[in-house]
Amino acid sequence: MSDYVAPLRDIRFVLDEVVDLPKIATLPGYEEATADLVGSILEEAGKIAAGVVGPLNQIGDEVGSTWAKGDVTTPEGWSDAWNALVEGGWNGLPFPAEWGGMGLPQVLNLAVQEMWQSANMAFALCPMLTQGAVHAIELFGSEEQKAKYLPNMVSGVWTGTMNLTEPQAGSDLAAVRSKAVPEGDLYRISGQKIFITYGEQDLTENIVHLVLARLPDAPPGVKGISLFVVPKVMIGEDGSLGERNDVHCASIEHKLGIHGSPTAVLVFGEKGGALGELIGLPNRGLEYMFTMMNHARLNVGLQGLAIAERAHQQALAYARERVQGKPVGWREANVPPIVHHPDVVRMLVSMKTRIEAMRGLLYTVAAAHDLAHAHPDADARKKAQFEVDLLTPVAKGWSTETGQDVTSLGVQVHGGMGYIEETGAAQHLRDARITTIYEGTTAIQSNALVGRSVLRDGGVSVNAWLDEQTAVATALSAHAGLSDLGLALTGAIATARDAVAWLVEANGRDSRLPFAVSVPFLMLTGALCGGIVLGRAALAADAKIAAGDDHDGWYAARIALARAYFGQTLPDVDARWATMRDGGEAVLAVDLAHL
Repeated sequence: MSDYVAPLRDIRFVLDEVVDLPKIATLPGYEEATADLVGSILEEAGKIAAGVVGPLNQIGDEVGSTWAKGDVTTPEGWSDAWNALVEGGWNGLPFPAEWGGMGLPQVLNLAVQEMWQSANMAFALCPMLTQGAVHAIELFGSEEQKAKYLPNMVSGVWTGTMNLTEPQAGSDLAAVRSKAVPEGDLYRISGQKIFITYGEQDLTENIVHLVLARLPDAPPGVKGISLFVVPKVMIGEDGSLGERNDVHCASIEHKLGIHGSPTAVLVFGEKGGALGELIGLPNRGLEYMFTMMNHARLNVGLQGLAIAERAHQQALAYARERVQGKPVGWREANVPPIVHHPDVVRMLVSMKTRIEAMRGLLYTVAAAHDLAHAHPDADARKKAQFEVDLLTPVAKGWSTETGQDVTSLGVQVHGGMGYIEETGAAQHLRDARITTIYEGTTAIQSNALVGRSVLRDGGVSVNAWLDEQTAVATALSAHAGLSDLGLALTGAIATARDAVAWLVEANGRDSRLPFAVSVPFLMLTGALCGGIVLGRAALAADAKIAAGDDHDGWYAARIALARAYFGQTLPDVDARWATMRDGGEAVLAVDLAHL
């Protein structure tokens, strides 16, 4: 397996030129995100990712976490790597200084998380979920709960988990059966939760579980779910750790990938019930947990990008060394590496352009988070929040599906050696497979996109967003060297409008139709978003070239990559539209008895 190298120049370009981090740094509370500080943070994070976290990726896959009598042992080196993050204060990067954080923009945190995830996805799940738990407590916890839990969670001294799924309740949270019985100011929690990432581990002395459960008088369905904070070890009034709470790890799962990450079955209440505290108001738990889920969904989308980046780096390194046959059109006597074969070039370029597109999309959503949180103008905050709500399902669904495709191409570039575990290419494919499933499958993301962002207001808001995106197409069209990109993007936006109109019209005929083609619509939207962000990148690169800053051809390569994306992937917009228009009714017409 090749070593991971943080793509710092690529990351910084997207931060500065595509999503305008310097402008975000002028917002109230983000003033410390100066260019020098951002550069220092990215450089140091890259060193830790490459030198500390990355080298543990293969051993995590080969050895995995192990379970014995309720205890979980993570792979060798995991604890030292976690301590390195704690000592550097990395877990607190996006959180307020009052809880020990750095108070820096979420988009910068996402860039750092990308490097952790690329270096070692199984390891990086732990800080990712801990940050999500911090967000939930920060937003909905009482002042006493914040003071009790946040300092140690922000620092990483304690970790956090999200406990939703039960054996009979996968994505259908209305079927949650875990119980919470009042006992003074606390609650006795009983039930079983499955698929709990880092639900048990040996990295920290305490784990803070956020648990969905039902009160005795709760109404049925999702309206009767409350959220509780349940520590693994009880915490005294002075903050010291006391007795072990009644929550135990019954087993960990044996999985296709991410072996280093322990996925726990947790049992609450074998000895009378685990003690927990209610967060917020009764029966509002699902609403509160969605804050953590949406944080996780964006970060799982980031995993699609991150694992694709790692797979591309490995495939490119292999293609530059492997000699196999003389390429078509090669006129020299020597036989060069396979990177010169036209189809290998096609695969590597396809991988790279979609990585650039994913990075631009994901960072755009994170930047919108920052605007929605910190912009002084209420209308600007509302507009940014709409973009977050619209694009989060796309960022999660399209990026993970694309990441899976890219890691598969990584295996293909290796040929037969890609199918051999020793090369490491197969691990990236196996690790990527879960990303389209957990934190809401691709269908769940696409149903949310269609149901909430399109059908809820008849497509009005989505069309308004599409109106704004025409500015990128117009700007491209105004540049002689980029006008072909402007024409293509204009056409793709028009096709997206047609797809939105069809969804609204089809819903009036048969409410099943929009959801029979919701995934093709999500993929259409993702391909379009990729074109928009790479159009911005091409404009920024063109400006750099015009200013005489392209000394090594790097900016010219940005334009070439954008053009390759427009030629290879943007046509997916038309293809997915054809699938929607012609395939929805055809799918529903199939007799299920004959599948």
